[in-house]
Amino acid sequence: MLACLRNGKGDECPGQTDGPMFQDRTPRTRTMGGLRLLVLIYHGSVRHVRKGHGNAVVGLLMNIMQTVIFLAAFFLMFELLGLRGAAIRGDFLLYLMTGIFLFLTFNKTMSAVIASEGPASPLMQHAPMNTIIAIGSAAFGTLYVQLLSMFVVGFVYHAAITPITIHDPVGAMAMVLLSWFSGLAIGMVFLAAKPWAPGVVGLASTIFQRLNMIASGKMFVANMLPGYMLALFDWNPLFHCIDQARGFTFINYSPHFTSISYPFFVSLALIMLGLMGEFYTRKFASASWYARR
Repeated sequence: MLACLRNGKGDECPGQTDGPMFQDRTPRTRTMGGLRLLVLIYHGSVRHVRKGHGNAVVGLLMNIMQTVIFLAAFFLMFELLGLRGAAIRGDFLLYLMTGIFLFLTFNKTMSAVIASEGPASPLMQHAPMNTIIAIGSAAFGTLYVQLLSMFVVGFVYHAAITPITIHDPVGAMAMVLLSWFSGLAIGMVFLAAKPWAPGVVGLASTIFQRLNMIASGKMFVANMLPGYMLALFDWNPLFHCIDQARGFTFINYSPHFTSISYPFFVSLALIMLGLMGEFYTRKFASASWYARR
């Protein structure tokens, strides 16, 4: 450019432009775009894990302690109420773990997705950031913490108290991931509706989480329920996940009234509804939404 201006004619050099704003940029391939998205979700997940506590190890220990307290509370409740006969024949604490691990994974994932950054968040003003990255970061950060807590509690119980045997570890882990996927799907539906009615959505999500204390089926198995009671629980994807997880964990239990396909397809449908709602909500994003919280 400078060489052409020195010739006194003021003509631009062939192929040159006026500045970097007008330069042609090489389009990013879909593969590179996907890798860039995964990297952003990874860094967002690290931020989400460290957001709860400055020290990641302390945050993990707090989550482990919450899991242990849940196990101890339900163990005492079963002992005091004499409900151990309703459990599956086998390790009783492992029976409780299969319910509580999936319950906590589902509820914490749903809560994290609902609380993730929305389209009007100041964080969205940064160029690479978008709501999909925020949702993915919240979901994967929660999954990481819950899996780590689950493995630590399970290993300590196996090594220090009594050895445990899982009939089909791959299937049991698949049910943990399916419960996480279900929590993500339901959380996205609540997240899409939250900007329009934050108070109502907050109350509805809280009621749903409290309802899952019973409706998740972590205190009983589907095979032992009468038909009229089964209809009260089989609408819940988490109920199917927990019952199927116990089928994979215990060799002497075969679920007859729950399925893997139901929570999977229901979660897929809810994911689609959540994405459509989120894309529609993004068009009307307004900073005033955060003033109504």
